[in-house]
Order: sequence, then C-alpha cells, then structure tokens
Amino acid sequence: MSIVKRWFLILAAALSLSGCGYNEFQSLDEASKSAWSEVLNQYQRRADLVPNIVATVKGEASFEQDTLTKVIEARAKATSIQVTPETLNNPETFNKFQQAQGELSSALSRLMVVAERYPELKANQAFRDLRVTLEGTENRITVARNRYIETVQKYNVLARSFPTNITAKIFSYDPKPNFSVQNEAQISTPPTVDFSAPKK
Repeated sequence: MSIVKRWFLILAAALSLSGCGYNEFQSLDEASKSAWSEVLNQYQRRADLVPNIVATVKGEASFEQDTLTKVIEARAKATSIQVTPETLNNPETFNKFQQAQGELSSALSRLMVVAERYPELKANQAFRDLRVTLEGTENRITVARNRYIETVQKYNVLARSFPTNITAKIFSYDPKPNFSVQNEAQISTPPTVDFSAPKK
C-alpha cells in the first residue's frame, strides 16, 4: 500500500508542477536566451564590419578624423562589455550594454551622413558595398531585437500572472529586462511647429 501512495504522491507532484507553469518558464527562458544570442550575433556582425568601413573611409584623405575616431571608440566600448547569460537578468548590466550599442549605432549614422559630402567616397565600390551590408545588418539587428522583445514579453507576463507568479517567486524567476529607447524623454516631447511668417 505504501508503494501505491508513493507513486500517487509522485504523480500528484508532477501534475502540480506542470500546472504551475514551471515547464513554460523553462521553455520561455530558453527561447529568450536563444533570441538574445541572435541579437548578439547581429551586433558582432556589425562590429566586424566597422574596421573595414573605417579602413575604406581612411582612404579619403580629407575625411574628418573626429568622425572616424568616434566610430572607433564606440566600437571599442561596445565590444569591451562582457556579455554573459546573467546579463539577461541584470537590468543595470543590460542597460550599459544597450547604451554602448546605441552609441555605436549613433556614431555609424553620423559617419554615413558625413560620407555623403565626399563624392570620391560615394563613388568607391568597396564603400558602397560596405554601406549596403551595414544597412542590411542594422535591419537584421532590428528583427533580432523584436524577436527578443516578444519572447521576454511572454516570459514576463507568465512571471506576473496568477497562479504562475507563485512559481516565479518560489524559483526566483524575476521579470527580464527589455530593450528601451535611449532618448525616450526627447522623442516623447512633441516638436514645436511654427508656421508664422519670420520676423523682419
């Protein structure tokens, strides 16, 4: 009789665990790690492009050194931050990494805008190819980040919903940090539009 009771308790425990969202937490945790790996993969792809872009731009003798220096420094900062699986559960480290990647995005955008003023550079086939590759990589980064955002949203909803939030508390499944806009205050302020005639 004790063997039957033991099997009954094991079966009851297994059913209660599956009903409390434990397996879904595991599944979504792995999905978020996988999605994050793809984000990192695309960031690395971009970082690998930067030296080729810088080398090509340096061929234009009159190009602004300050712009190039900012790109090189931003790349160095972005690649110096050690990213581990724990980064996904540490909002402070996640934010630092996100800021560094944002600085690299901004520096590369400035570089491309400045490059428009150099006809020889714009005509350079290698630079044009690198520019197209960079644009494609930026699009891939956006897609990878969107997938990560969706996965984290599902995980966080599970962590905050009843009764799975009890499982989250028991096993310390805290909500994961997500991407945010770096200049949220700036972009949320509506622009001032003035159609009045200029004062003379």
